[in-house]
Amino acid sequence: MQWKSINKLTLIIILLSQGLFAQSAATEKPFTRWWWMGSAVSKAGIKYNLQEFQKAGIGGVEITPIYGVKGTESSFLPFLSPEYLDALNYTCHIADSLGLKVDMVLGTGWPYGGPQVEPGYAASKLAIDSILVTTGQKIIKPTANALSPHAEFLDALFYGSDGTYTPLTSQVSNGALNYTPTKDGVIYLLYSGKTGQKVKRAAPGGEGYTLDHYSKTALQDYVKPYNEVLKAPIRAIFNDSYEVYGTDFTPKFFEAFQEKRGYDLKPYLPLLVNKINSKEANRIRSDYRETLGDLLQNDFDKPWTDWAHSKGYQTKLQAHGSPGNLLDLYATADIPECETFGSMPFDIPGLRREADDIRVGDADPVMLKFSTSAGHVMGKPLISSESFTWLRDHFKVALSQTKPELEELLLNGVNHTFLHGSTYSPPEAAWPGWKFYASVNFSPQMTIWKDAPALFAYIKNCQHLLQSGQPDNEIGLYWPIYDVWAEYLKGDLFFQFKIHSLEEWLLGTPFYAMSNQLMKAGYGVDFLSDEFIETAVYDQGMVKFKGGSYKAIVIPKTVHMPIATLQKLLKLKNQGAQILFENQPETVPGFDQYAQREVLLNSLSKTISPTPNILLTLQEKGISPEAMVQTGLKFIRRKTSTGEIYFLVNHMSKDFEGYLPINASSEKMVLFDPDTEQSGRAIVKNENGQLYIKLQLKAGKSIFVKTNNEETLAIWKYTTPDGGQTELHGKYILKFLDGGPTIPKSQEIEALNSWTSLGEEEANFSGTAEYFTVFKRPKGKADAYIMTLPDVRESARVWVNGEYQGTLWSNPFELKIDHLKRRKNALRIEVTNLSANRIRAKELASEEWKIFYEINMVNKDYQKFDATLWKPMPSGMIGTIKIQPINYDFDQ
Repeated sequence: MQWKSINKLTLIIILLSQGLFAQSAATEKPFTRWWWMGSAVSKAGIKYNLQEFQKAGIGGVEITPIYGVKGTESSFLPFLSPEYLDALNYTCHIADSLGLKVDMVLGTGWPYGGPQVEPGYAASKLAIDSILVTTGQKIIKPTANALSPHAEFLDALFYGSDGTYTPLTSQVSNGALNYTPTKDGVIYLLYSGKTGQKVKRAAPGGEGYTLDHYSKTALQDYVKPYNEVLKAPIRAIFNDSYEVYGTDFTPKFFEAFQEKRGYDLKPYLPLLVNKINSKEANRIRSDYRETLGDLLQNDFDKPWTDWAHSKGYQTKLQAHGSPGNLLDLYATADIPECETFGSMPFDIPGLRREADDIRVGDADPVMLKFSTSAGHVMGKPLISSESFTWLRDHFKVALSQTKPELEELLLNGVNHTFLHGSTYSPPEAAWPGWKFYASVNFSPQMTIWKDAPALFAYIKNCQHLLQSGQPDNEIGLYWPIYDVWAEYLKGDLFFQFKIHSLEEWLLGTPFYAMSNQLMKAGYGVDFLSDEFIETAVYDQGMVKFKGGSYKAIVIPKTVHMPIATLQKLLKLKNQGAQILFENQPETVPGFDQYAQREVLLNSLSKTISPTPNILLTLQEKGISPEAMVQTGLKFIRRKTSTGEIYFLVNHMSKDFEGYLPINASSEKMVLFDPDTEQSGRAIVKNENGQLYIKLQLKAGKSIFVKTNNEETLAIWKYTTPDGGQTELHGKYILKFLDGGPTIPKSQEIEALNSWTSLGEEEANFSGTAEYFTVFKRPKGKADAYIMTLPDVRESARVWVNGEYQGTLWSNPFELKIDHLKRRKNALRIEVTNLSANRIRAKELASEEWKIFYEINMVNKDYQKFDATLWKPMPSGMIGTIKIQPINYDFDQ
């Protein structure tokens, strides 16, 4: 909903005076991932799409070229060809003229790879040929691996049945092993094998092997084409979620392992190859997994960011799915990025979540905090999100269904939203245009585009404030990743920290339990890695990092902890920092000399007095949570040079009304509604040093609180009902305005029911229809009136007596009307439904539109997309409009 407000300009002046416009106007707006299908883009099409994005309120695009559209082959632009680069430069030129930013993937599809990736630099795996041998058995064996023609032979090793180990390097010559063992055993021939994975959803000219993500040399070779031809003034380079599968090796892995872990891995290979589940094997396996993470971080992600900086670009990274420490990996980029996938449950009245149309979501708040924690702790001003991936099935996502999912991201620290997403579609393409298979499809062809500007304005208003100041969480929580690496985990060397398998590494852990315990108590929490802790300093009662500062560090139940981490924590504690241990760490991670290291760790651990009740101890130390969470409201808090910014959200099944406890530093507080853009001074009371802010927050609504405000604003318009609601009964003129496949005739209706019940033509219609009626004002005098619409499918624009009142696009579907005539009030409401009914009609008429290469179109379960199986989705307004007289309550 967007309302005109006399206070908006005043608020902007206030924020400007506080220096809160730290980020550019573009980054306050949502960006969108922009798929170029076949890179079949034209200058006219680029300009049209970018202009539409800019008019709707989008601030930037992230270009990802993918597979093409059948029948447009002659328009394909091979990736990095002169024609492609010309289109990219033109895109940047037009975007700049419109105030938009441009990001791009360093390749096509995902993950990184392409035609320049030679087999030697492709994603690798450890390949082993084993030969059982007996004493005196002469072995002559070619070292070439017939099963993997690109596998590089590394070494031959003999493991005796008595546990001995013998390198056979000297026994290899002229491409063959020639060896006669003196005892029974097994010979391993080691290879740097290849996974064979190729770029997924590649665009023309971008096909090829997936890149080795553990090799700096491979990365340097990969970027050579970009060094030569990439000159476009883009903002940032993007790297999608880690989907390099089964890659547990790189050609120089054994050397790297010995350097980083301090011992030779080769003598212990049988423990790993045979997937032995033992204390020794699991320690070595932990070292192996840690080494993969080290290589990804230091030989790929960091050099990748360094390379981007050398070109004047920023980096944006999705680290989830990686085999390394997610916190450290996210922190290698300028903009850490999380993602949501599927639909999460919310209790908001009227918010629909039909089981047939959803995938169960993966947006666990704890998972989201890995990216935002890296940003907060290490001082990254922007933290982005791939938002709404597979939120609902195609053509069935309402704007109202995006809002709580978006708010969950914002509440957990995201402040730079990327829509997933928009597909480049030429203006001449037949409806529904070109479509990507896994997105909400925010594009001009979709009916939701009509009122999407209201959603985008809401995002901009939120992100404007959430990009201000600094994060303000009280607690840093240690993530004991070595406890995960030390698990058997089916004996796999390559373990991915994926959002789709949280039960394997996150759910059920003491860390997860403590995260939720702290957050549910009202504490702001960020996660800390061992590397983060090494950078910590204690100063004036706070543990400070490059970005965030924390009143306490909490160590959940931890089994494995590096000695350096424990020493640093104890040093901070001795300096006066609040370091609370839930238990004494039991042992060190890894294999090398672990018994000796364990003695030292145990000696240090004995100086720790575990804290049996973390929450009670924090309060005893004067570190108080935000008691407001006990009401069910959600919050995130940021700090500025003068006070705090709170973002409060009501995802409950009931409205909140009353005085809300708030740990603010000042009794001067301003409320700002990012939906209506109304603002005003809040009523605040102080009871024994605890501040309470008067708040009225409907279920589904959000509000900002800005503290220590010195400007003069009018008091916030708190309301009280004046009598009961009045229902509007009478006839409506229903007029279909725009959409398709045809425009039904206007008609007079007696009641508000789904227009799909009026006939086949109406059942097939997707677009906008107008409802018109005349009504009397409720009896009595009132300061204003709340109009509540019935079930709206899916968004509505409202005019009363010719004056625009606002756009209703999310729950609750109600708005405030300041003035009504006594008798004849003209009410006009434009309602826009989803595109689902039109696509259903198109498929029932056997009109083919799924004309895309490769995966083409699938449904939410990755099965064949078939809209003929659908029933028409209810559309229009269903129920009765109600009007509630209200009076303003300025009683303090």
